[in-house]
Amino acid sequence: MDTVVAERRLRAISRHLFPLSDDLASSQLGTNPTAGEFANVQGYSVVLPEKLHTGKWNVYRSARSPLKLIDRNPKLPEVGTLHDNFVSAVERFRDHRYLGTRVRPDGTVGEYKWMTYGEVSTSRSAIGSGLIYHGIPQGSSIGLYFINRPEWMIVDHACAAYSYISVPLYDTLGPDAVEFIVNHASVQAIFCVPQTLSILLSFVSKLPSVRLIVVVGGVDESMPPLQSTNGIEVIAFSKLQSEGQKALQPFRPPKPQDIATICYTSGTTGTPKGVVLTHSSLIANVAGSSLSIDFGPSDVYVSYLPLAHIYERVNQIGLVHHGVAVGFYQGDNLKLIDDLAVLRPTLFASVPRLYNRIYAGIINAVKESGGMKERLFNAAYNSKRKALLNGKSPSPIWDRLVFNKIKEKLGGRVRFMSSGASPLSPDVMEFLRICFGCEILEGYGMTETSCVISVMDIGDKLIGHVGSPNPSIEIKLVDVPEMNYTSDDVPHPRGEICVRGHSVFRGYYKDEVQTREVIDEDGWLHTGDIGLWLPGGRLKIIDRKKNIFKLAQGEYIAPEKIENVYAKCKFVAQCFVYGDSFNSALVAVVCVEPDVLRSWAASQGIKYDDLGQLVKDPRACAAVLAEMDEVGKEAQLRGFEFVKAVTLVLEPFTLENGLLTPTFKIKRPQAKAYFAKEIADMYAQLSSSSEAI
Repeated sequence: MDTVVAERRLRAISRHLFPLSDDLASSQLGTNPTAGEFANVQGYSVVLPEKLHTGKWNVYRSARSPLKLIDRNPKLPEVGTLHDNFVSAVERFRDHRYLGTRVRPDGTVGEYKWMTYGEVSTSRSAIGSGLIYHGIPQGSSIGLYFINRPEWMIVDHACAAYSYISVPLYDTLGPDAVEFIVNHASVQAIFCVPQTLSILLSFVSKLPSVRLIVVVGGVDESMPPLQSTNGIEVIAFSKLQSEGQKALQPFRPPKPQDIATICYTSGTTGTPKGVVLTHSSLIANVAGSSLSIDFGPSDVYVSYLPLAHIYERVNQIGLVHHGVAVGFYQGDNLKLIDDLAVLRPTLFASVPRLYNRIYAGIINAVKESGGMKERLFNAAYNSKRKALLNGKSPSPIWDRLVFNKIKEKLGGRVRFMSSGASPLSPDVMEFLRICFGCEILEGYGMTETSCVISVMDIGDKLIGHVGSPNPSIEIKLVDVPEMNYTSDDVPHPRGEICVRGHSVFRGYYKDEVQTREVIDEDGWLHTGDIGLWLPGGRLKIIDRKKNIFKLAQGEYIAPEKIENVYAKCKFVAQCFVYGDSFNSALVAVVCVEPDVLRSWAASQGIKYDDLGQLVKDPRACAAVLAEMDEVGKEAQLRGFEFVKAVTLVLEPFTLENGLLTPTFKIKRPQAKAYFAKEIADMYAQLSSSSEAI
């Protein structure tokens, strides 16, 4: 009986489907007399029951593929692994430009020099064969310990072709974390540059699994002799490539279910966690994201976002699929504008931190110009904004007079922009759309889902959300009663965002306990983020379930850990650390120890009428912050975990004023509201001081 009911529901839902049209920006669902009973059409998303024969209608899928989650690109069904993806690209785009760099072997910078897809294919075969030549077994973990450059992608393609597991390593976690990751993943070969080689050599005796270190970059003749150490062979990239070229091996292609990479996330407490991603999960995620994307060999992309992070990594997989040319920055963020002017990309991916800088830079330049130029900009901006809001085409005169000069900031040719890693302010999103006049999409994702969970749909004019589900996964919101979020909330269902589907990771490497904490018995990954559904099936992120948040640059923060560190500071009686995804630094409200503060003031010869006056004295704030910095250094806080501004208060956090729980933990939402003005003032102070610099 249950089977009959399930089939009846399935047939009813399928009647809402139209044949897939070329206009992928529109929903593929149509009206049907039974719609009220069997399907809830939400525009960009479709709502289905969690279980066909019973259960609540709370599962959202992309309207582009409502009855089947995408696992491969329908146009290239033979592509099931990263190796297949690159082989397919080489067959279709062999003589097209692929990887470009401005940096010469001697370190000087010039015009971009390019390798074609065919040339990169030859190089990856040599590198993979070189690893086999040195006895690195199939299935071994290979570390990549350097920033974006062509060799990173060549090594990654070699890993895919010869069934190695790539393990990105990056500096922001510190040498201790690199040592942990290398040992935890049993890395056997590490590709590095001279700068990171010196770091590796400082603890190489603690890396028992490593057999080979390959040094990328520099002129071979000018490099110091590379001597084997602790039984580890150290050779130049060019030598490995030459050795492999002379002893080419046939590919050892992976299966879709094989591990492609282990990406270690910074986490919030303890050691980094290794996210295990298979070839099939990465291909599914890119396939889902690519359904509405129209890129090609004439497009150019600038690569500067860290390849060690999943956002840029998955971007690269998608770019290969479309045959896009990828130009690398020269390795210095301060020179990125110069690289953009030379490369003139058509595709640009970034994070809110950079977009906020672009926004602030343009606004400040307009204000400083004053007079006629400021009035002209405002007239152009308001006219274009009004036209876009009314669904009309803005007058091209405004681009010629005003906005083309702004577009030149990114090279003048950008036609597609994306934002990820943390929320982008709706004001900044609207500003970018008006000034750059191109498609700008904001997405939401995480390493554990192979990147994209949801993304804005092309043509969607609404802002302040992260779009509809990636067609490779489905989303449901789970009630969080302790935070008063439920999927029955009106007007918008709210709850913890849970994800299931082809893109979800296999688990944390060698950590079954933490894996079970985030993936339930039905296969749902619990993200810890709180979302709500807007009309049209658009997802909006509104909160975090746990007291963990991201800063604007994407680093996760566990405030309680930092507060516990600062509690050791002699000035600090209580401390509330605050940060959010719109700012790149932490601030703190500190309830001071009155006697310590008085003693300090006496030692400095500072006169004051009362303590209320003293806590507002900038010298007192500076002294407390300096002491907190010292305590933070002793505790080895990471750079982004240091508080950059403090407000001193005398009133303790108590049960009575609503700032503490019965177990004496800080009530974070209440503290945020209670100190809203102080928090705003601190960020304004940080902003003004950074602008002055």
